[in-house]
Amino acid sequence: METATRLKQLLAQQILILDGAMGTMIQRSNLQEAAFRAERFRDWPLDLKGNNDLLCLSRPQLIKEIHKQYLHAGAQIIETNTFNAQAVSLADYEMQALAYEINVAAATIAREAISEFRNESKEPKECFVAGAIGPMNKTLSLSPDVNQPGYRAVSFDTVATAYLEQVRGLVDGGVDLLIIETIFDTLNAKAAIFAIEQLFRERSLRLPVMISGTITDASGRTLSGQVLEAFLISVLHAEPISIGLNCALGARQMRTHMEELATLAPCFVSCYPNAGLPNAMGEYDESPEETAAILGDFAAKGWLNIVGGCCGTTPGHISAIAQEMKKHAPRPLPEFALT
Repeated sequence: METATRLKQLLAQQILILDGAMGTMIQRSNLQEAAFRAERFRDWPLDLKGNNDLLCLSRPQLIKEIHKQYLHAGAQIIETNTFNAQAVSLADYEMQALAYEINVAAATIAREAISEFRNESKEPKECFVAGAIGPMNKTLSLSPDVNQPGYRAVSFDTVATAYLEQVRGLVDGGVDLLIIETIFDTLNAKAAIFAIEQLFRERSLRLPVMISGTITDASGRTLSGQVLEAFLISVLHAEPISIGLNCALGARQMRTHMEELATLAPCFVSCYPNAGLPNAMGEYDESPEETAAILGDFAAKGWLNIVGGCCGTTPGHISAIAQEMKKHAPRPLPEFALT
């Protein structure tokens, strides 16, 4: 059965569980420079610590084990370790040429994790690999120079080309769907959508696309200045299977935004918040039970179809969320739903 059809069937029956933070789990491993390099990159001229996407090549077993921890915790959709795996962001490490290879490897690792999980758990549940497409480290809508508001550090064509290479790698690696996430600049997201549509035309295929924006503060706007409804309208031409919010805020701070989105969205709705707000040390203190309880309230109000965790969340959070969601029915599609 086509993935989109099966996903829609499942989403009509239950709230699907997305995984939690990959970066948080990598940080818990306390990797040093040598771990990022491995033998292949031993003599690389730049420091590589912090290039988490590179671990798909230098520490693939670690990434696979993190995926499996989330699957055992209850995740039904796992995201590839590719948040910054495109040429523009990888240029910080002079690793632009590795973008395609990293994305293929990341998708392959996630597929292997699902296969091994099924063998270990004997669980019949269906699992999906979502190709993660992050916001990039350069923005098309804002100038990095306050003295030159019209200046842009990158062009739309450069961003779209980088995303096209990333999407090509993810699809070649075998992802089931794509997720454009942590969107703080809608123009960057539009470049990703453009790249995805280009590949779909080239390959005569179509995969489900999830879209997840980021409200950055109490104003209820994205970093590039859009209110939630404007953001929604700006990306609906992609005909996403779901639209939602992630990152920047904890579930408690997302409440009003999720209520608005659940009212407006003509498709399924996703939510994967941080584990609260960071403390003075930049760490997250919200417990799995706290996060699950808040999201459970969202679900009880009929706002959710897909739910997981972002920064600070762990397999413990996903396990608690998965148990909580068993109590709730999914948000029904509105009468004005996309077909």
